[in-house]
Amino acid sequence: MRASSIRKALPQDEKAIREIAEAAYGIYLERMDKKPAPMLEDYAARIAAGQAYALDDGKCVQAFMVLVPQDGETMLLDNIAVRPQCQKSGYGMALMSRAEHIARDAGKKWIILYTNEAMHENLAWYPRLGYEDFEHRTENGYRRVYFRKAL
Repeated sequence: MRASSIRKALPQDEKAIREIAEAAYGIYLERMDKKPAPMLEDYAARIAAGQAYALDDGKCVQAFMVLVPQDGETMLLDNIAVRPQCQKSGYGMALMSRAEHIARDAGKKWIILYTNEAMHENLAWYPRLGYEDFEHRTENGYRRVYFRKAL
């Protein structure tokens, strides 16, 4: 992985974050009957709430994640995406590691995340990182698989 930093996203990062979401989730359009939820997200609101993090390689934002504290012992990793040309660079792993670190520092005991059933790559990736599938549900017309990991 090239030298990079993970930091809270800034308002000027919104355009790059939106571009990353469009590119990273666009590959799923042919598998789904509607746009993936991350393509419709209000990233300006996530940035303003301090929930968005940007991975910057010194040139530009190459990846991002959205972390949302939940009540009790849980942190939700609501979204994670890497520019397609930067995938397999270690950026996703770096973000996952940072998400777990932030959740631990916040006193959380669990990190949860979800992915769409159509996103087969994610269904295989999360268990390799120690996440267990614990729930399947339909929300807002999306068939989601929830994963969790004890911290």
